[in-house]
Amino acid sequence: MPLMPLPDLRLDGKRALITGGSRGIGAAAADVYAQAGAEVLLCARNGAEAEAKAAEIRAAGFLAQGFALDVTDLTAVRREVAARGPFDILLNNAGTNRILPIQDIEEKDYDAVLGLNLKAALFVAQAVARGLLAAGKPGSIINVSSQQGHTGGPGRSLYSGSKFALEGLTKCMAIDLAPHNIRVNTLCPTFIDTELTRPVLAVPGARERVLGKIKFGRLGQMEELTGPLLLLASDASSLMTGSALLVDGGWTAG
Repeated sequence: MPLMPLPDLRLDGKRALITGGSRGIGAAAADVYAQAGAEVLLCARNGAEAEAKAAEIRAAGFLAQGFALDVTDLTAVRREVAARGPFDILLNNAGTNRILPIQDIEEKDYDAVLGLNLKAALFVAQAVARGLLAAGKPGSIINVSSQQGHTGGPGRSLYSGSKFALEGLTKCMAIDLAPHNIRVNTLCPTFIDTELTRPVLAVPGARERVLGKIKFGRLGQMEELTGPLLLLASDASSLMTGSALLVDGGWTAG
């Protein structure tokens, strides 16, 4: 009998849209998806930064484009996705955080965090899904969530609230889109050692609290997300939908 074949992690011939693509998880995913054979389209509010990242990828011999897009501008989202799509893969990565105790939260804080982390994520995913449906194509939508979508934390009411909601949204989208062979999952990282997390960890006591929760006793490294990112984008995860892929170093284990 032949041996079981290895999973197919290649993305040849596929097109991937990455929001928040100029830095952090978005930039790492762009590198990986391009090397796996996809054409990557990176967008960010700062179009020059998105194009600079795309230029790095092109210089390495792979396919990439960068463009400006504020994903909270829903008219622009619908226009750009329709004009540039359809996309086989969406990494719904744009997000923000405001660390505030519940008693200090103002309406403007709620609007900023929930408007980007939940509302914009919903309508970006909807635009990509509509493009796939119109083209009759399968696809993979990856909503970047967090371990904080599965647990609480001090000052995290807005962020955790948005990510808990994103988890619920993902499950419902997965149910709606499964008949069309469009998969929808979340990626839920712990604290990753990046320029974006370092100021948060510089707050007195923050690093000690974080490392006390991560069972390995260390921060995650960006390269430790690239395997899960590729798994969810590729056909290797063809039976996964409505799932949360926790890459949290055991934080939520207890």
